[in-house]
Amino acid sequence: MAGLPPVLPWQEVQKRLGMVYPQGTSARHRLVNDIASKTVFTAIYINAVDGSGIQLAPKHVYRMTQEQSGLITDAHRLAYATAIMKAGGHVDGERWYLDNTRESIRDDTLREALVATGAVIEDTTVATTSGKGRYALQAAFAALMVPALQDEALDQAINEWRGRYLTAGALARVAIVRAGAATGGTHVQVTFPNGETRRLKAGPSSVITKDVIEVFSPRFLGDPAVLFVSESGNKVVARDEKLATAIGLSIQSDKDLPDIILVDLKPAHPLLVFVEVVATDGPIGVRRKAALEKIAEDAGFDLQHVAFVTAYLDRSQSTFKRTAETLAWGTFAWFAGEPEHIVELSEGRMALR
Repeated sequence: MAGLPPVLPWQEVQKRLGMVYPQGTSARHRLVNDIASKTVFTAIYINAVDGSGIQLAPKHVYRMTQEQSGLITDAHRLAYATAIMKAGGHVDGERWYLDNTRESIRDDTLREALVATGAVIEDTTVATTSGKGRYALQAAFAALMVPALQDEALDQAINEWRGRYLTAGALARVAIVRAGAATGGTHVQVTFPNGETRRLKAGPSSVITKDVIEVFSPRFLGDPAVLFVSESGNKVVARDEKLATAIGLSIQSDKDLPDIILVDLKPAHPLLVFVEVVATDGPIGVRRKAALEKIAEDAGFDLQHVAFVTAYLDRSQSTFKRTAETLAWGTFAWFAGEPEHIVELSEGRMALR
């Protein structure tokens, strides 16, 4: 069994953070100060790295002691990760921080700095009020802290990481995913292509639905319109019978309709687009595709003018990884986190447009 990753002293971690986040980086002081350096050190110390199954809580940082940080055997490190999370958990030595730094570590250092730049991944399935760990270093970022990585090799690795994760597009993707994972508030307001607005019940599915209507449809359809939108529980939010009738489609609510039905009115023969929104489960697999094809054919639509799209928040999330193998051939996958791209599972047909 492989041991835990080697650790750098927190002071060396701080030097590397200064290399990763150059002068001019937004909120750089939060990314390279002592508390950020000790947070990254502690994450590596307990092996809170994406994929390890271990997650960091602010408590791991503020209850670390100078003496404990010097105990670097696997046994000492794993024991600390577990013991400190117990009620009254503590270790001997001089504490790095007092308990009242919890909010500063959580908000200023983690959420607004390391998570915002993609260096740390936040598990949003853990309740914000929970005392459990919910943070892990991105594996590629953690690799920059390997002690054996030195000199030119270190410079190259840092440049590659920055080129991939600190670009404007990469940071925008992080922001989109974080916004999609947040479910605060009671409603999500969606603006339709015709300028109408509707309110959806707040939740991950509604955030993806909003992106499909406001971002996906104008990007991939020439003249988009919304025929049908539903919420979880089969609540119908929008239904345009007049437009549906004009293009020869009969929307029957007793049918197994998808989450969203879009239409592109630009082609000579309108393109019908069935969209399934996947926040947890329910992509367009083989059987689901067959059911949607029947809906289209029963309405008199030639399948040459029908497309099937499964919409996710982001391809880095476990939802996509878990359901990707069930996606049907002849469908598309789209990710709100990377809105300019679309994945085609080709079976010999041309792309969406």
